[in-house]
Order: sequence, then C-alpha cells, then structure tokens
Amino acid sequence: MLGRLNHVALAVPDLAAASERYRTMLGATVSAPSALPEHGVTVAFVDLGNTKIELLEPLGDNSPIAAFLAKSPKGGMHHVCYEVSDIRAARDQILAAGGRVLGDGEPRIGAHGRPVLFVHPGDVFGTLTELEQA
Repeated sequence: MLGRLNHVALAVPDLAAASERYRTMLGATVSAPSALPEHGVTVAFVDLGNTKIELLEPLGDNSPIAAFLAKSPKGGMHHVCYEVSDIRAARDQILAAGGRVLGDGEPRIGAHGRPVLFVHPGDVFGTLTELEQA
C-alpha cells in the first residue's frame, strides 16, 4: 500500500525565520509560503530532490500546530507523509486492520492539491502519519 516518502513535516513558530535558516545555513531551496486555512496552517516546502521537508506555521489560535507549539515552543517533527495510489482503499485497509483515521474518515485536499488523510499516532508507534494520494 505505501509508496514513497512524500515529506516530513516540522512545526515551526516562525515560518519566515525557519525558511531563511534552511536557505542560509543549509543551502536549501525553499518554496514561497502558502496559507491553507482549511487546515489551519501556512506551509513552505524545502526541496530535497527525492523528498521534501514541510515547514508548518499555525494560521490562527485554533490551529492544530498552535496546540503542538504550546507543548513544544521551539517546534519539532509533526508528522510523516507517505504516498498511496488509492487513498480510499488505503483508508479501508487501515480500518479493516483496526487502525483509526482522524476526522470523519473522508479524505481532504492537502497542500499539494491531492486527497490526504491522517492515521492516529497511537496506531503507528507514536507518529502522526499522513497518507497522500499520488
């Protein structure tokens, strides 16, 4: 079911500062920021060629990233994202195996304009896991 690693997401308290650090200290190419109000975040992607790092900044006080940063003010790893060929078949396989899908279980459109869903971290060794239809 799982395809390639699409990205590793890092919650950051200041997206502009994090983007600049990746550019200047690490010599990376970083995309322009993009607000995703339906997910409560502003994102930028660090291009690594074979995968990406997603930088997540809260968009408003009700953002899940704001809650994450309240516990980890300096930021940290938020989730990993894997590609799947069929998001609904992946969801059904997870549910059939006793796993939990967050939200109402229906895929939503993610930062790349493709359907995504999240698997409960308690079912994947404490790691919030995003699946994105490739």
